[in-house]
Amino acid sequence: MREVLVVDDEPEIRRVLRGYLEAEGFQVVEAATGTDAVHCVRHREPAVVLLDVMLPDLDGLEVLRRIRTFSEVFVLLVTARTEEVDKLIGLGLGADDYITKPFSPREVTARVKTVLRRSRTAADADEDRHVFPGLTVDLARREVTVQDQPVQLTTLEFDLLVALTESPGRVFSRRQLLERVWGYDFYGDERVVDVHIRNLRQQLHDDAARPGIIGTVRGIGYKFLPGPV
Repeated sequence: MREVLVVDDEPEIRRVLRGYLEAEGFQVVEAATGTDAVHCVRHREPAVVLLDVMLPDLDGLEVLRRIRTFSEVFVLLVTARTEEVDKLIGLGLGADDYITKPFSPREVTARVKTVLRRSRTAADADEDRHVFPGLTVDLARREVTVQDQPVQLTTLEFDLLVALTESPGRVFSRRQLLERVWGYDFYGDERVVDVHIRNLRQQLHDDAARPGIIGTVRGIGYKFLPGPV
């Protein structure tokens, strides 16, 4: 049974989400503070964390930052703050999705299911590795090296890189990348792709000083450009 950690300081919200998630077969653990949330992730290793941004001790973004130092658990931010800057900051820290209050518990449950369908293995891949000059993507081990140096990617960043490197030169729209990496029933803003592409480029040292390995096709989306890294 997959475990979901619900982090919110409002007992009623935790109660409602627990009811819907348990009805779908999930095991639910609750935390009312950011400190407890970090402790639970470290010691219980849940499959998904529903993380409220406004918490009484640690801000949810700080909780996410701490979690990402030791875990790649799926994190869905839940907040009443709808400003775009909050969304970009949160996703830049490695959040997998973003849900705004007020929300439908059914939608939250659907988002949890969607994120869990994201493949974490390469068992169905045609090849174990995608190899290009200066870049190797090992699907079986979920490892990436740039110029023979290991690069640490989040689960989502790795899956996004795999999607792009499976078809070098092919242009993917944001919607196509959402469907391949996030899932067909992703509800969120398509601009989440832009944030994760930016993070991925930084991790791959893809800067303006030389030709980038992830190209932007203005008005359409992105493509992987094999060549010197």
